[in-house]
Amino acid sequence: MGTANFIEDEAGFDTLLAEGGLLIVDFTATWCGPCKVVGPLVDRLAVDYKDDAKVYKMDLDSNKPLAKKLEIKSIPAVMFFQNGELKETIIGVKPYEDFLTTIKKYL
Repeated sequence: MGTANFIEDEAGFDTLLAEGGLLIVDFTATWCGPCKVVGPLVDRLAVDYKDDAKVYKMDLDSNKPLAKKLEIKSIPAVMFFQNGELKETIIGVKPYEDFLTTIKKYL
């Protein structure tokens, strides 16, 4: 089974954002317990929607300025961007169906 790749830095994030389409980013941290629960769900999204959306993860400990810019106050924070614009954010542990419902709104 595949997994969502990590975005290394803000430049990589900006590049993906500029490409348009649906971008889903799981903002996470290695020390975050709830992130370990959400991570496999995001990996599943990456596989299930590989042809329809770009699904990535980003370590906030390595990208604190971006976290501040995006006003991320709690993690895990899964953000849905449509054509470069933030459309929705899911904070915390949620069932896979919540992610499916959200992704389908933007496809």
